[in-house]
Amino acid sequence: MSQPLSVFIIAGEPSGDKLGGALMAGLGQLEPVEFHGVGGPQMIAQGLSSLFPMSDLSVMGLLEVLPRVPKLLARVRQTANAIKNLQPDVLITIDSPDFCLRVAAKARASLPGLKVVHYVAPSVWAWRPERAERMAQHVDHVLALLPFEPPYMQAAGMSCDFVGHPLVAEPLPSEQEMADLAHELGVNPQTEKLVCLLPGSRKGEIARLAPVYRDVAQEVAQELPDVRFVLPMSSAVAAEVRRSTAYWPVKPVLLDPKSHSAEHSEARKRAVFHMCHAALATSGTVALELAAASCPMVVAYKANYLTTRMVKKMAQIDTANLVNIVTESRVIPEFLFEDCTAKLIIPELLELLKNPDSHDAQLQACKQTLLTLGLGDEDPGLRAAKSVLKFIR
Repeated sequence: MSQPLSVFIIAGEPSGDKLGGALMAGLGQLEPVEFHGVGGPQMIAQGLSSLFPMSDLSVMGLLEVLPRVPKLLARVRQTANAIKNLQPDVLITIDSPDFCLRVAAKARASLPGLKVVHYVAPSVWAWRPERAERMAQHVDHVLALLPFEPPYMQAAGMSCDFVGHPLVAEPLPSEQEMADLAHELGVNPQTEKLVCLLPGSRKGEIARLAPVYRDVAQEVAQELPDVRFVLPMSSAVAAEVRRSTAYWPVKPVLLDPKSHSAEHSEARKRAVFHMCHAALATSGTVALELAAASCPMVVAYKANYLTTRMVKKMAQIDTANLVNIVTESRVIPEFLFEDCTAKLIIPELLELLKNPDSHDAQLQACKQTLLTLGLGDEDPGLRAAKSVLKFIR
């Protein structure tokens, strides 16, 4: 009997843990595998004994990272040494390039023949195209979430497969789940126009965006008396959201993550997205989540002065929304940086709420995007697993 495949797999944050769990499940369906590495609850549920808590790596922002640099570098050395001792058949790194690529470089220095796969291509089509060349120094094969990414990776010298976006495999809320949540929140999607407000998942975003969202909500409510606003909160910024909305003239219904597991909180948020007629969302991955829930949107974003200047200088494209990029349209209205004002946003949100044609145009673009990203095809975790096995064989 042949030895099981030895896989060392690393994720540094919850989104990577989710991808890793699905990939591990896919590999397990195809053949016997021994897993080692670093991951969170979803990867642990698939049989991983994590080398150390994944939370040690989940640090965002320069000010938060600086005090933890010594510990992070120690974790790089620890992980690279574990790979050297194990000598796995393949190293799979998932997103978190600052940590993962450092580990890959150190591991390769000890094991020159080590095969390295990276899951989630850097968005070189949007900004900093040089990242692909730097990654190619340590990575052989890339698993891409977007169908137009493989040529960028291949041009840099890596093989690459599009394996589908994980959002297309997310479970849909049932009618009963939505009815129960509507009752809990005291809203009625049949008689009210529900608008989802998503001012961000970081403290800086809440500070910059909440005043704009407040003014938009006030004006839209004056124009449309049957509108209700629902604001799903992430646990990381729940206190900031409560403080910032406490004195809004039009108070949103807050969806509280407290007392719910992370998985249940995500399911509740998806149910809200499906219930809402439209959304005002801070630019980011949540826009694609709204598209998956067939919730039309207006997108906004503000950053500090230095980030604004840097992004404007380095950006390769004129839109930050994947629906616009995939459909080669500009159907999703975006108000970024200096354009992120209530005065500009209000007419577009009212247009979505009043004009069925605008509403339907977005729904069609969202549907087209999801089909392009793999909706209806094989599960992305299984596709990713098949790509890994094809590469290492």
